[in-house]
Amino acid sequence: MRIGMTYDLRSDYLALGYSEADTAEFDSDLTIRAIEDAIAAFGALPVRIGHARALINSLEHGERWDLVFNIAEGLQGRSREAQVPAILELYGIPYTFSDPLVCAVTLDKAVTKQLVRSHGLPTADFAVARSVEDLASVALPYPLFAKPLAEGTGKGISTASRVGDTTELRRTVAALLQEFNQPVLIETYLPGREFTVGITGNGAQANVLGMLEVLVQASHDAVYSYENKENWQKLVHYGVPGEPEVAQAVSQLALASYHALDCRDAARVDIRLDTGGTPNFLEVNPLPGLNPIHSDLPMIAYRAGVTYRELIGRVIQAALARQDGA
Repeated sequence: MRIGMTYDLRSDYLALGYSEADTAEFDSDLTIRAIEDAIAAFGALPVRIGHARALINSLEHGERWDLVFNIAEGLQGRSREAQVPAILELYGIPYTFSDPLVCAVTLDKAVTKQLVRSHGLPTADFAVARSVEDLASVALPYPLFAKPLAEGTGKGISTASRVGDTTELRRTVAALLQEFNQPVLIETYLPGREFTVGITGNGAQANVLGMLEVLVQASHDAVYSYENKENWQKLVHYGVPGEPEVAQAVSQLALASYHALDCRDAARVDIRLDTGGTPNFLEVNPLPGLNPIHSDLPMIAYRAGVTYRELIGRVIQAALARQDGA
């Protein structure tokens, strides 16, 4: 079996002049080598393809694969994560993880929350600002939390994201609009504990692999920001909730959200507790980071006794089972 690998390599984009922030969601050489080794351990032949344009070039030259292991994030647009899956579907080539619709929907945090809420699942009240003038119609009680509508890896999130009045909100939203050139999601601030949950499988076979509680050091800001994620070894501790009832409630919401959004093969769901301790959906990553050292999903797997190779193997098996109609 030939398994192609689509990805955006961070070093490639840095060499082209993109910044560290621009490439925050892209993958390291270490990650690509680790996935390559895991595919080989699965008993398949890994074939490096690269980003969407490289995929198109390979397809035009007649290359084909039995399956593509896709982790390409894309560079531009709120549907950028859907680009590679859409190309593969056009050519009838099976691939891992979610389809173009899910990848596009889940990158837009407001659309995602609307869908989750339509299934009766709790998520914080929210509004979307496409301009500073839109803030006049925001009728949510303070404190609020503001972040870019379609970014990942904590991009655009900082201590300024938590706002306590209209002046702070206006200043933060104006800065985000200018920096990211996209709408801003404004949510009711949830002051409780934060969890990230790993899920693998499809349909009735989908299950919670495990979870981590995100604990930012007390000496630093309590926001799970881009800075904290980049410096996680010094600034963040990942624990496991000791209370079975909390773990169960968080797991149930994460799995229900996974199904509501029709995610496939594996994903990571972020949950935060409100003032009453009720879990609320934050967002989902249908293309979860797979750095073997510091990405959340592999760390969740390790704590569940699942090796990196076994994790990648589960994703491949889930994708193959979908092709077989299982």
